[in-house]
Amino acid sequence: MVVASKAGAPTNPSWYYNLLATGRGSVELGGGRFDVRVRIVEGEERDKLFAKVAARFPIYASYQQRTGRRIPIVELKRYG
Repeated sequence: MVVASKAGAPTNPSWYYNLLATGRGSVELGGGRFDVRVRIVEGEERDKLFAKVAARFPIYASYQQRTGRRIPIVELKRYG
């Protein structure tokens, strides 16, 4: 899961639109790389996840307060 916060800017980050357009991406982690499918988390599920993220990393709550947009949460599911 990744949060498209862009530090509370009025627009989503460019990478969010790339993932939205393609429905897939790749992740580099710990010297390795793997492909992922993308799902934009919406509705009540998004709200619950965002609350968990903000509880653990309070900066995200402040980012949400800075902007009029609803900060997206993107699920990245490994495949391949």
